[in-house]
Amino acid sequence: MKYSESLKKNKDFQYVYKNGTSKANRYLVMYVLKNQYTKNRLGISVSKKVGNSVVRHRITRLIRESYRLNESAFAENLDIVVIARAGAKDRSYSEIESAFMNLAQRHQIAGEFNEEIND
Repeated sequence: MKYSESLKKNKDFQYVYKNGTSKANRYLVMYVLKNQYTKNRLGISVSKKVGNSVVRHRITRLIRESYRLNESAFAENLDIVVIARAGAKDRSYSEIESAFMNLAQRHQIAGEFNEEIND
């Protein structure tokens, strides 16, 4: 993540949940909030309800890679928290990327992306 950092502290996640705006689709929920830094910060949350450790880490990697490959299309100075839903468990990279970019467009923080996932 060239232009970004990770959100790691619980208080940062809680602040975004409380003050940010959220949008959701079948596989993901995305919270977005402006920050005072010059970089975007990405936080990813995958609950135990989604699956075991292997499944949760796989989904985390897919979301992080979706962001990394499309990073140049995103606006700056944002805290972005992505929460994986249970439906994301057995999805391919292209489905996760499509869901991720769909939410980014609905938040109006990223440029165009071809595929769409509806609620």
